[in-house]
Amino acid sequence: MSRYNEIAILKEIAELLNEGTDMKVVLSEVLTKLLNVTGLHTGWIFLIDERGNHQLVAHESLPPALTSNNHHRMCQGDCWCVNRYHKRKLTKASNIIECKRIEDAVAEKAGKTCDLTHHATVPLGAGDERFGLLNVGSPNKAHFQPEELALLEAIAFQIGTSLKRIKLTQREQETALIAERNRLARDLHDSVNQLLFSLSLTARAGVEMSEEKEVKQTFSYLQDLAQEALGEMKALIWQMRPQGLENGIISSLTGYADMLGLAVDIKLNGVVCLSGRVEEALWRIGQEALANCKKHAQTSEVALMFHFSKESVLMIIEDKGCGFNYDPNLEIPSLGLKNMKARTEALDGSFCLTSAPGSGTKIEIHIPI
Repeated sequence: MSRYNEIAILKEIAELLNEGTDMKVVLSEVLTKLLNVTGLHTGWIFLIDERGNHQLVAHESLPPALTSNNHHRMCQGDCWCVNRYHKRKLTKASNIIECKRIEDAVAEKAGKTCDLTHHATVPLGAGDERFGLLNVGSPNKAHFQPEELALLEAIAFQIGTSLKRIKLTQREQETALIAERNRLARDLHDSVNQLLFSLSLTARAGVEMSEEKEVKQTFSYLQDLAQEALGEMKALIWQMRPQGLENGIISSLTGYADMLGLAVDIKLNGVVCLSGRVEEALWRIGQEALANCKKHAQTSEVALMFHFSKESVLMIIEDKGCGFNYDPNLEIPSLGLKNMKARTEALDGSFCLTSAPGSGTKIEIHIPI
């Protein structure tokens, strides 16, 4: 391959990477482009998190032996390239690693391999940050030339730099969103909240000053409405800008429950420093669960349990209220519960809901950290 062609390939890859903002979409498009311009046939990309878990985020032309059962063989288990990555022995493009996943598929007669036996593997990173692996191969290809490996390393560096940019952009967007919520919360507190308070005082004065029974009842009704609206506004402000979150998730949820008039029995096992993203998710899930308890459970007592470990956090919110009919095999019945499940699964966590009439409700949130 000529130097000119290499530069043209790098330019095409760079243009794709610079345009994208969705990590999985970008990686899928770049992998397709890479195979097209290099003439290679098969490729896949693993993203690997800090706990060592790998995720298949992009793939192209995998043989049937590797795609069966919803790509189970690619998503589960270890292989030599991932193991070497974990041990930090894979620092540059490797000139063919025999594919253990394919060897296992052949031994188990799992399907056709389309003559794919080997693949080159390249770590994805930017500076000191590591993101995963790029693997490419072709049928009956058992060797990559040095210039091919050099090109793959250059492309892997481009991908790693782009992944870092996307992650930084996502963090900036999350920070901006939190800042905007805080601004709206301040504005609501300083304007609408104060107006409702003034309305409540005016209605109360009307009750005390009026002599006619019907007028008193009208002012009393207005006062009740204003007080109810004040309570709703206070809860909304709490949801937008949780007070006490700077002191930890437990302090914040305890304060929110107190604001709702709930008595909370707290049990804590273990201590760990949570990331801002996990803490924010636990807060949003917890406040929704506590609000549901206040509105629907017909009880003012709720149990809140946290179990922290180095690998995960478990949050359980349970009440002994009226409960409701819930079948885990059917769709979750309310938008609030669906949002809790979605927030949990967005962090690769698990959501479990248990409830029955007269037996209360229990929500378990398990999130890896």
